Amino acid sequence: MASAQKMSRAQLTAMVVGGMVGAGIFSLPRTFAGATGPLGAVIAWLIAGTGMFMLARVFQALAERKPELDAGVFAYAKEGFGDYPGFLSAFGYWIGSCIGNVSYWVLIKSTLGAFFPVFGDGNTVIAIAVASVGIWAFHFMILRGVQQAAAINKIVTIAKVIPIVVFIVILAFLFKADMFRFNFYGGGLAGSVFEQVRATMLVTVFVFLGIEGASVYSRYALKREDVGFATISGFFIVTTLMVLVTLLPYAVLERSDVAGMRQPSMAAALEAVVGPWGGVFVSIGLLISVLGAYLAWSLICAEVLFAAANNRDMPRVFATENANRVPSSALWATNIVVQIIVVTTYWSRDAFALMLNLTSAMSLIPLLLVAGYGFMVSRRGEGYAHGERRGRDLFIATLATVYTIFLLFAGGLKFIVLSAVLYAPGTALYVWARREQGVAVFTRVSDWVIFAAALLGAIVGIWWLATGYITI
Repeated sequence: MASAQKMSRAQLTAMVVGGMVGAGIFSLPRTFAGATGPLGAVIAWLIAGTGMFMLARVFQALAERKPELDAGVFAYAKEGFGDYPGFLSAFGYWIGSCIGNVSYWVLIKSTLGAFFPVFGDGNTVIAIAVASVGIWAFHFMILRGVQQAAAINKIVTIAKVIPIVVFIVILAFLFKADMFRFNFYGGGLAGSVFEQVRATMLVTVFVFLGIEGASVYSRYALKREDVGFATISGFFIVTTLMVLVTLLPYAVLERSDVAGMRQPSMAAALEAVVGPWGGVFVSIGLLISVLGAYLAWSLICAEVLFAAANNRDMPRVFATENANRVPSSALWATNIVVQIIVVTTYWSRDAFALMLNLTSAMSLIPLLLVAGYGFMVSRRGEGYAHGERRGRDLFIATLATVYTIFLLFAGGLKFIVLSAVLYAPGTALYVWARREQGVAVFTRVSDWVIFAAALLGAIVGIWWLATGYITI
């Protein structure tokens, strides 16, 4: 690839920050206030921050030890656990990212709904029509070139951090210790602190998604070590912002008031403190932020599907590029899926919350497989000279694996079966790819077991949806 197509360290870092600072950070005040108080929030961020930092270090270690594996997430799963788990990782990451892109459009329209009621909560007919126009406008812009899109993302990343910083500075200046103490234990909430913390786990996954953005784009890096640097530095920048955005509203407003705000709750919180201009200011920042995040994730979605097809884990039709070196077929597939899901939000009671939680649930299996592979590599000592840092990396990978298993438990059975509803039929793409190569679909007993589990989960999920046991 020509050097002009390569990304600098700053661009890779912007991809991480741009991917992570999207819809989720603007929804944190209400999401956390509805589940817990400052004590539970601090515990949740300590767990999530530690766990995600361990995952970031696993990505960094694998980038150094396995430089030949591009597109990170699914490539590591395939290398460690075989073809079918590798495919499920790629498919889950891709479809989860598509769902995440839908959440961006829902939040954009919900934000506009505060000023133009015709948009409602982001799932009215008008909102869906406008979102559809946006989907395809971005689609054709990205087709003009990845490098151009990455350059735009770097500018947008800088622009969208400004209103978040202003929000933090104003609320820090108005900090009321008495109010913070009043909210500390989540007054008025039922359940133990552990139950409160558990209720926040899926949203912490959602806001940390994007941490692997540099790993996904490793084939574009000017230098391989830039991938690890971008991952860790992006993690620290975004984690600091998210913790402050979560905790500071507790110091200026009652928890119950924050919990009742419409999304984006960051805008509503600032408006409650400083007046209408605060809501407008944050809403403008949100629109810039979410559009920038949508751009970053559209690139990541297409790149994952393209890389999987090149590695023969997806049908080869998705491995085609246009004259601008953009994975065009993968981009078309991505945006068609996004369009279909956007239409289905019309029938959802709380489209944003559903998209947020389902995105997180679909990402858990891919992240678990990455952590597991990191554990395998460090335990075997692959790529290490004379045991160099092997013990440390083994410890980190063990914690990352335990954390992702805990997330599966914290997410609950509802979202596991809902993710199976997508994983099971998605296997049709794997069958298609295997038949193209003229090889057996499943080559291991474990593949059959995994497929049977996914199929059973899908049947249960569809039955629960049909009977109303699960509502969306």
